[in-house]
Amino acid sequence: MLQTRIIPSIPALILEGEKKNLIVTDVHIGFESNMASNEIFVGKNSTINETIQELSDIIDLEKPDSVILLGDIKSSIKNISKNEWDEVPLFFKKIREKCDVILIPGNHDANIQRLVPDNITMISSTGMVEENILLTHGHTLPSENFSHVDKIIMGHLHPVFFQEDSIINGQRVWVSIKTDKENIFPNKTGEIEITIMPSFNKYFYATHRKQYKKSISPIINKINKISKAKIITLDGTIIGNESNINQVI
Repeated sequence: MLQTRIIPSIPALILEGEKKNLIVTDVHIGFESNMASNEIFVGKNSTINETIQELSDIIDLEKPDSVILLGDIKSSIKNISKNEWDEVPLFFKKIREKCDVILIPGNHDANIQRLVPDNITMISSTGMVEENILLTHGHTLPSENFSHVDKIIMGHLHPVFFQEDSIINGQRVWVSIKTDKENIFPNKTGEIEITIMPSFNKYFYATHRKQYKKSISPIINKINKISKAKIITLDGTIIGNESNINQVI
């Protein structure tokens, strides 16, 4: 049976059964060009090297068989920016030197197949199933073909905790939601658990909600009622439940 484990203080998840998988999401390589348009400047090549080093360090620590990327590897939505032409292939090359890499594309990954080396496994944006768990980016509704799952692990929403008098205001968090399965799969009964991962990109935070553009997920929009929820900091502390879920997604 598959076991899941959050890596303390790191926005990454271990999924372990017969094989050990490291899961990360929302890397957003090339995001600097969008920041530059708002007159926020980050040193050239500094963040891609930082990203590669951070993920490499986790791989060295955990020694997974593969890294599963839950989408939004690149940052521009419809095109490929100049930075992305250089940096996305470099990212894949360096990570693939350490272990197998599986990519589930997200909504920012249009035309990413032009940047992905041949030795990377790229699958449908609808996601992949490992036993009872669906791994997906989160910008599409799951197919009925996946209705046997009882857990979804997704990204896309970049959950961030907003409470201005809190020392963790604006910081990335994990979100776990339990709801009726029929919300997602109308022909099924029982309960399903949805884990929303924080973005791997550490620059995706804010101190005021109005400064932070959140994404919308059709999966979350389908939920009429949350039966139980947990909001968890990167270091593993539970800081909220279903009563304040609207503070993070």
